[in-house]
Amino acid sequence: MDFIFVFVLGALWGSFANVCIYRLPSGKGVVSGRSFCPKCKKLITWKDNIPIISFLLLNGKCRKCKKKISTKYILVESISILIFLSIYFLYGISITTILLLILGLIFLIIFFIDLKHFIIPNVLTFSLMLLGFVKSFDPNLHPMFPNFINSIIGGIFGYGIIWSIIFFYKQIRKKEGMGLGDAKLLSAIGFWFGWFAIPFVIFISSIIALLSVVPSLINKSKKLSSQIPFGPYIILGTLIYLIFESSIRSIIYY
Repeated sequence: MDFIFVFVLGALWGSFANVCIYRLPSGKGVVSGRSFCPKCKKLITWKDNIPIISFLLLNGKCRKCKKKISTKYILVESISILIFLSIYFLYGISITTILLLILGLIFLIIFFIDLKHFIIPNVLTFSLMLLGFVKSFDPNLHPMFPNFINSIIGGIFGYGIIWSIIFFYKQIRKKEGMGLGDAKLLSAIGFWFGWFAIPFVIFISSIIALLSVVPSLINKSKKLSSQIPFGPYIILGTLIYLIFESSIRSIIYY
């Protein structure tokens, strides 16, 4: 029964994530107004707005204009369900679960916004920074979360390392490289998981980014100067860090 509840909760928050992904880049309020079809602009009724189920019943098409609904919507909802179930399975009902669910949901929103629009909204990164720092004052949290000293060092270190890359790249190439949104995102990760997470995350995310871009460089569909959203790679790097977090921490404190 608990897993059914978590499943439904994940689907509902996944639907909310879709709203944020669509509205935040254009500066629209996420709670202002009902959902509507982006093609015909007609309002979507409640029965056509049930996560996953409505998409399947409508065969992936708008009831009014019959235009295709992007599969991104069902993908985001499915990933959200997976996030909720995985975290609940690992940590049960706890403060850690609540914190990681918030982090996972915001990561999901950032991932798809940056992937399409090459931006990371400040409202998301600043919220993560604040929550990451505030939670560090609770000494009873899971060991993956650092104390407030490591948290603030991590936040500064995370921002500083990306800012330094941007600064030196601009001095050498005379143009912008990465964006400050990436610096804020890495800073938020530092606030959440401490300074020792930063080197691992930046290294793994860079490797993943390189491996994903190399095929495009080989077939010449992209150039070295092409814009690449780095936020999704930072998020993937953080996910890998969390999977091996206990082993990494044991090596650092050995």
